[in-house]
Amino acid sequence: MRSLSRIDNSLFGRWWLTVDRWTLGCVGLLIGFGYVLMLAASPAVAARIGASRDMFILKQVIFLAIAGGVVMAVSMLPPKGVRRLSLLGCLIAIAATALTLVHGIEIKGARRWIALPMMSVQPSEFLKPCFAVVTAWLLTERRRLRHFPGMLVAFGVFGVILFLLKSQPDIGMLTVITTVFMAQLFIDGLNMFFVGVGVSSMVAAFVGAYFVFPHVRSRVERFLHPNVGDHYQIDTALQAFGNGGLLGRGPGEGRVKDLLPDAHADFVFAVAGEEFGLLVCLFIIGVFCFMVIRTLLKLLSEDDPFIVLASCGLVTGFGLQAFVNMGSTLHLIPTKGMTLPFISYGGSSALSVALTIGMVLALTRRRPRVRVLQGNGRRATVPQGRTT
Repeated sequence: MRSLSRIDNSLFGRWWLTVDRWTLGCVGLLIGFGYVLMLAASPAVAARIGASRDMFILKQVIFLAIAGGVVMAVSMLPPKGVRRLSLLGCLIAIAATALTLVHGIEIKGARRWIALPMMSVQPSEFLKPCFAVVTAWLLTERRRLRHFPGMLVAFGVFGVILFLLKSQPDIGMLTVITTVFMAQLFIDGLNMFFVGVGVSSMVAAFVGAYFVFPHVRSRVERFLHPNVGDHYQIDTALQAFGNGGLLGRGPGEGRVKDLLPDAHADFVFAVAGEEFGLLVCLFIIGVFCFMVIRTLLKLLSEDDPFIVLASCGLVTGFGLQAFVNMGSTLHLIPTKGMTLPFISYGGSSALSVALTIGMVLALTRRRPRVRVLQGNGRRATVPQGRTT
């Protein structure tokens, strides 16, 4: 493929020359790992439930292909387009999440999914990126328009989401969205007293969830007390990491996929540890860390508060989701059914994460700045990150 010229004025040419290609490359790496680990983990899971061995693989090929297209399409949007997409997406996701309480599929006592042909959709997955961008817009708009109640509206939307996720219940998703919201309020300059109040409220809410929701209490007690409850899944996952060692047992040689019902989803990191070893696991962790840190470093030179708040919220949710999945598998935190971005099986998760990264890439693209040249007062357009 010939290299693109800097004077290429086509849509793709402008996108390619302004998008963060390092982050885009990391997305490609994660999608590649997703394909490899689905080939390793999903046939055994499918055979165990009596389905075709290729069912999960074929579905995930389609999901990840669509996800790659979503990343590229969304990353071409201007910041105003990202904001409009998020406003529409937030309204639809809230309505669909409310619909799950009435017509949702109940699995393990929770109503989080809506049945569609060939797949089920978890609408709350799309609340994470859309709410982060909507919150950033509300917080910055209140500074531009004196009488606009942006903070009040943001808390109102958060209250609606809190009620819906508590009713499903989905405490893990609520924790992620709450953490993202608190991070954005902190970056926006919220008084430290209110930051302390917010953190204290989160701790109090967690304690309340421990007493109100039996499944939360069970997971916390199993995490704190090794002799309480069933530890089969986490013990099997930890044994898989031990069996893999430094270089792994080799592709297809792992046994954890034959033992865990969610080896292709919540515990896919254990499959990676057993078959490909510690080094590959560290590389996967490094890719996630690189994407988060690179985005935050790029924002240090950004002077648009909307882009700073939105990108910080998006990348916080992305990094936190990856940490929760890997931390649960390694028994660093209580178990929580949350997917590993671009790697675990799941259509809703893949598309939601693709939307998240597409928005991050769109918001952090290099854009021209108008500056006044010293001496003659003339205005000049200079690419972001460069000086005259």
